[in-house]
This record gives sequence, structure tokens and C-alpha cells, in this order.
Amino acid sequence: MPAVSKGDGMRGLAVFISDIRNCKSKEAEIKRINKELANIRSKFKGDKALDGYSKKKYVCKLLFIFLLGHDIDFGHMEAVNLLSSNRYTEKQIGYLFISVLVNSNSELIRLINNAIKNDLASRNPTFMGLALHCIANVGSREMAEAFAGEIPKILVAGDTMDSVKQSAALCLLRLYRTSPDLVPMGDWTSRVVHLLNDQHLGVVTAATSLITTLAQKNPEEFKTSVSLAVSRLSRIVTSASTDLQDYTYYFVPAPWLSVKLLRLLQCYPPPEDPAVRGRLTECLETILNKAQEPPKSKKVQHSNAKNAVLFEAISLIIHHDSEPNLLVRACNQLGQFLQHRETNLRYLALESMCTLASSEFSHEAVKTHIETVINALKVNIECTVGFQSLLPPLVLKVAILAEKYAVDYTWYVDTILNLIRIAGDYVSEEVWYRVIQIVINRDDVQGYAAKTVFEALQAPACHENLVKVGGYILGEFGNLIAGDPRSSPLIQFNLLHSKFHLCSVPTRALLLSTYIKFVNLFPEIKTTIQDVLRSDSQLKNADVELQQRAVEYLRLSTIASTDILATVLEEMPPFPERESSILAKLKKKKGPGTVTDLEEIKKERSSDMNGSAEPASVNASAVSTPSPSADLLGLGAAPLTNSAPPPSSSGSLLVDVFSDSASAVAPLAPGSDDNFARFVCKNNGVLFENQLLQIGLKSEFRQNLGKFPGRVAVCVNQAQSQCGVGTKPVDPTVDGGAQVQQVVNIECVSDFMEAPILNIQFRLRNCWQFVLHTLCSVYSVCRYGGTFQNLSVKLPITLNKFFQPTEMSSQDFFQRWKQLSKNFHLALCCSPKQEVQNIFKAKHPMDAEITKAKIIGFGSALLEEVDPNPANFVGAGIIHTKTTQIGCLLRLEPNLQAQVSLRIYGINTNSSLH
Repeated sequence: MPAVSKGDGMRGLAVFISDIRNCKSKEAEIKRINKELANIRSKFKGDKALDGYSKKKYVCKLLFIFLLGHDIDFGHMEAVNLLSSNRYTEKQIGYLFISVLVNSNSELIRLINNAIKNDLASRNPTFMGLALHCIANVGSREMAEAFAGEIPKILVAGDTMDSVKQSAALCLLRLYRTSPDLVPMGDWTSRVVHLLNDQHLGVVTAATSLITTLAQKNPEEFKTSVSLAVSRLSRIVTSASTDLQDYTYYFVPAPWLSVKLLRLLQCYPPPEDPAVRGRLTECLETILNKAQEPPKSKKVQHSNAKNAVLFEAISLIIHHDSEPNLLVRACNQLGQFLQHRETNLRYLALESMCTLASSEFSHEAVKTHIETVINALKVNIECTVGFQSLLPPLVLKVAILAEKYAVDYTWYVDTILNLIRIAGDYVSEEVWYRVIQIVINRDDVQGYAAKTVFEALQAPACHENLVKVGGYILGEFGNLIAGDPRSSPLIQFNLLHSKFHLCSVPTRALLLSTYIKFVNLFPEIKTTIQDVLRSDSQLKNADVELQQRAVEYLRLSTIASTDILATVLEEMPPFPERESSILAKLKKKKGPGTVTDLEEIKKERSSDMNGSAEPASVNASAVSTPSPSADLLGLGAAPLTNSAPPPSSSGSLLVDVFSDSASAVAPLAPGSDDNFARFVCKNNGVLFENQLLQIGLKSEFRQNLGKFPGRVAVCVNQAQSQCGVGTKPVDPTVDGGAQVQQVVNIECVSDFMEAPILNIQFRLRNCWQFVLHTLCSVYSVCRYGGTFQNLSVKLPITLNKFFQPTEMSSQDFFQRWKQLSKNFHLALCCSPKQEVQNIFKAKHPMDAEITKAKIIGFGSALLEEVDPNPANFVGAGIIHTKTTQIGCLLRLEPNLQAQVSLRIYGINTNSSLH
């Protein structure tokens, strides 16, 4: 920036600012401002032409007055005239005034654009910088239309100075964010990538920000930036703090650039080039190693910069999800932060570990820190409660987790009642509604719930939400505990009525309904209840709702016969709910098309879906007519059906979708086999993704049944008769950028080898539309280049998904193993194939923990300390189909030469192993 000479001080501006500061009142300030505005207006309208210095001074005064909160309706033309000056200070003030006061609808925009074009063409780096700053500050669509094609040329020009390149990159980034459709993609896109190799780190930092934003929308255009970003990152992390003195922040070399490069790499999958991938792995390992080194400074700025790079590196490791060693190391590093005294570090560590838990490689490592997380919650409960705004969502998530992972329903009731006792003010209606729904839907927990809530109400101080739950449950099932003298009908009534006058009107109304229920359940206390309803405090209550209830309930109890009372006041029927109300609330809070935190939690094979407390056998009638109380979240399998609604007879723009030419099944999409293989040992993740759509799956399996509440509608090819597939209809309209769930129910009829095919056909239009075809296929329709897009991927349904883990002792395992081996060799010629053995070379070093995680993810139970050879891994399980059960034993035998032998025995007289 040019030096400002002594004569540019603007003494008049300094005097005016001093006068404003010395004003004793608001009125005095306004009087002084009005006087100055009158003086400036007279100078601008005077016959004498003003020189550049005077224009600059008066424009500065107007700008200062505007910043004080006063409207300015003149002086704009004088500011525009300053843009044509050749003096830096005058041009600077003109651009500053325009950036602050001139809006995009001003009539002066054309004059301003002409002045900016002149400065950009001047090749004066100072003037070009001012013009670029003004474009970025205004950032209007008119500016984008005028300069979006010019700025990329300045950015990639060989003779452009480094400071101008920085400004041009950031200016183009600003225009792209405001008007992406006006920024053309051309030859400059390939040249801007090479700015990552620029010697000036300021240019590299600005270019990285621009490329990251562009790559998120056009990944293929900037794919070459991956290798350059890795190269630059490697040079930074391996350099000493003295090598990059101008960009070293408290002994951390270029931390901002490192963070930006790591974020750029998160726009792409792991590099395919082994050399680039190895170099990136070295960089990440170096960052993790530096985190273990003693700090070079005790100042907080050093730790903040160091941790910023570390957390971004961990985010990249999680994003790639391909390096087991890095994932485990990242998990261990986060575990150290969980015990740090800094609250912000613990929060960031928990956020990252939550994402890390979904990885198949690090899931077991995360489990080792569960106790630390729980202890941190206990220690910091007082600090946590201090953040009042965090408590309602925290309580909601606690309720969801308690419901999802309840070991049994009595435990769930205890947990939610305890939650209401501790944080009753933050328990929403959906939470206590859900408790009541579950109790009503479960006969085996009703008596326990009535007893537990009765005991909880005996506390001297009860939260009103607990009174609501107690009133509802005792009104329905109080008779189940009435046989105990300590909870007789009269005692129950007196206990509830003692809370009546301390509650709000809605709770009182609920208790009145409980009283009339007691009249039906306990006729012996009918007179006592009628006396309460007949009291003046009820019949003459100021609240209309309470008064009406008291009058109607009293009249009903007086004139109705016992049979009528029993009919009117009969027990509530089970709720026909398919989804948890509290889970629905969480989805609503997060907005449409988002995935809730609960849906991101990895489903363990030992959870309720595969290790349910329900009986192991599921008969056909139970599958076809599921009970609404089959499980807590309503995740039971819906009836399988191959029927579909008839096509609409109304005129539609989509009728051409069902022509013969559009219904051909496409070959498998490139790369889909790799994604399919990753789902063998996990249930959640992205199955397919391109520029137009993403298919994400979240699957759940229980015995011979499975369910895909997927993230996008798909077409299901049902040619495989061994695996029945049923779909549910979806919303017919999907907005751009949104998500839609297509629920797919699966039933394993018999053992199978080929997976069903997802066939998706679409054409891009103004919106996505999903239409259910009469053959139970779902087509997404959109227009993309005027032609249909047709792709197919394998639905990740493999036989091991229907595995039920089975625990066995060492003696039982090898006795069964030898028996099956003997039977196999004796009946080799006349029996179905009962044994599979495969010897193969391991692609990666045999890590014990990773191998255990893979076997557990495969579905079988991992039997530890069973095989006499500690290097071997054994497992056992049962494959469930609709017609039979196949017992399987597994033995994995690695050796020092990385040759792995895998043997599986299965016993089933009707089928064979494949």
C-alpha cells in the first residue's frame, strides 16, 4: 500500500470527529451533524469546483455520519468522481464510500462498473486491488454479470502480482457464492489448480479456499488438485517452524493453509495413485505424531493452532475411512482429549468420536472410551446444566437412546421416570406421551409401571410431568396394584388428589379424567370421588374446561349404569404407532431431508434387532400381521407385499417413463461392486453417489427379516425368488438437494447367492419426482441433458445378513466341528455341500482387532479362547430363512506368510453352502 503523506491527514475531519465526541447530549450531536451536512451540501452545490482533497474530506465526513446511524441521501456522485483520481487516498475513499453506501439498485452502478473496469485494465497493482476489494464487498449480481468473466483471466495471468492474485481469488470466491450460475467454468479452471504450487503461500491460501468451494459443486473439474494439495501439505507438515517464518504462527507452520488443504482433500475419496496415497498417509501420521510431542510454547495460541490442524486431519481420516491404523490412532488421540481440562477440546473430541464410531475399523476402539465419556458426564453435570438451551435437546436424545437400547421395558420405565425426576422442566410432552404408549402396548410391563409410578408419587416434591404420567397409568392400570393394602384404591386416589392443587390446568384436567376412571375401576370409592367432583372448587371453577369436566363426570357417575360406565371408561386400546413420537420430533427439529443423530449411530449386531429379548422363532402369521407393540421404535417388519397401487389415470407428464425404451435395466454402475463389498460387514453407508444423486442405506436385520429405510427411492429387481422384497410408497415430489426415504422390507426365503438389483431411471427436471410402477419398481424421473439416465447397483443383501450369533464353549465347538467334518467326508458323494474352505493371500497385514471387528460385522459370534491356537479366529451362528435354519461354524487360520485359510461348516439337509 502506498505511503500516506503528511498532507493527507484531513484536519477538518479530525476536528469534526472531536466535536461529535465532545457533545454532551444526543440533541447536541444531531445539531452538530445537521450543521455539517448543510455545510457539505453547500460545498457540493457551490459554483467553485472542489479539488480532490476537499471531495475526499467531505465524502469521509458523510461516511462517518452514516456509520453513526444517520441517513445520507447525497454525495454519491462525488464519491464516484473520486474513482477517476490518480491519487491512492482519494481513490481509496471513493471505493470505501461505494462499498458501504451504494446498493445494487443504484443508478450509478454503470458509472461505477466503468471506473472499476478502467482500474482493472490499468495493470496498476494498487488500483487493481482496490477495484477487486470493491467488487467483493458489494458482491451484487450486477457486479457478477460485469466481472465474472474478467476476474479469472486476471487470476491466471502470468504477469499478475501475488497480492493481486490473492485479491482476485477471494473476489471470485465471493461472486461464486452469491451468483454461482454467472461464474463460467472454462480453461482457467485447470490453470487455477496449479496455483497450489505457487511460491507465495498467501496465493496458495486464497486459491485453496476458491478451489475447495468450486470442487464441492464440480468435483471432476478439479480432481487434479488432490495430488497438488497432498504435495503442498507434505511440504508444510514436514517443515520446521523456521522454514516458513512469515507464515508460522506460534511455532506451527502455516496452520490456516494446512486446515484449508485438509478440507479440500475431504471433497474427494482416497487417492487412487499409490504414491499420492502413501504420501498423504505419511502427512496424517506426522500430524498425529506431532500431537504427541511436548508443546513448544505454553501460550494458548500455540495449542489452538496445533489442535486446529489435528482435528481437521482426524476429520479427513474419518472421511476416507480406509486406513485402520490411522482410525485407531485418531480414536486414541480423541480419547486423550476427553480427559482434557478445556471444555471446548472435550466437546470437539466427543463430536469427532461420534462420527468415528460409525467406522467398521474403529468401532471397537471407540468402545474402550465409553467409561471415560460417562465419567465426564458425571463430573461435568453441573456445568452442563448451566447451559439451559442445551438441556431440552439433550433430554430428548437421552430418551431416544434409552428407548432404542433398552434391555427390557421395566428398565426403560425406570430410566424415563428418573429422567423426569432429574430434568422434569425440560421433558417435552412427546417423552412422557411415549412412556404411556409403551406401557399401554405392553401387557407385561403394565403392573410394574403402575407400582413404580405409585412409589415415585409418594415423594414430597414431584414434578408435574411425573404427576401426568402417574395419573394416566394409575387411571388405566391402578387395579393391578390395588390388591396390596399399601396401594389400595383409596390410597391411590388420595395420593393423586394431594397433588391436584399444585398443578396447572391441563394436569388438573387429566387428573379429573383419572378420577372418573377410578369410578369404573373401584366402585367402593365412588362416593368419595363424587364428593370431590361436587365441591364448589370444581363445579364453580373459573376455568371453563375444568368446570365442564367436573359437571359431566359427576353426571356420568350418577346416572350411568355399571355396564355403561364399563363401556365408556374401558381400558385404552393399544396405539397403532409405527414410529417413535420422540424420534419423529427429533427429525422435525432437524428439518426435512436430514438424517438424525440416532440414524447415524451404528447398529451393533448385539442390539435389539439381532439379539432381541423376544422369542427367537418368528412364524409366518406374526410376520404378516405385526403387532403395534412389537418393539419400542416400531421397527418390526411390515407385511411383505408385491402389490402396488394402479397407475394414475389423470394426465401426467410422466407417462413417457413407462415406455418400453425406458424400462430396460442398465448394467451395473462403475465402482458399485467396490461399495457392495464394503457392506458385507456393515449395515450403514453410501451405496452409490454421482453428480446427480446419492443412495444411502441404513439396514436392519432380525433373523430372516430385514429392512432398508433408505435415503433415496430406488427400483428393486425382484427376480431372485429366494429373497422376497417389498417396498412402501414414497412422496411423489422431491425438491433438489433434499432426501426421501424408501422403506424396503426383505425376507430370506431360502439360501441364495445373487443379490437383488436396484435399477434407477431418471430425467432431470425442475424437481425430482418418484413414481411407483405397477411392477413394484420405483422410478425417479428427471431431465438431464434431455435423455434418460439409467443405472443399476446391487442391493447389499448377502446371506450373512441373516446370521444370528451363537455362543459355544470350546468343547461344544470342536465336538461339533469334528462331527461335521467327519459327516462331510463320509457323505461327500451323496449330500449337499456342507463345507467351504478357501485359502487366500491377505491384502493387508493381519491385525487382530480389525479381524475380530470384521468377523463380528460378518454376523457370527466371535468365540474367544476357544481355539487352542491363539492366532486362529473361530465363530458360530445360525442362518435364518423362512423355511429352515442353517447352523454354521467358522474358522479363520492365518499364518506368518500372510496366507489365510477360511473354513466354514454348515448343517442343513435341504441346501448347500456357497
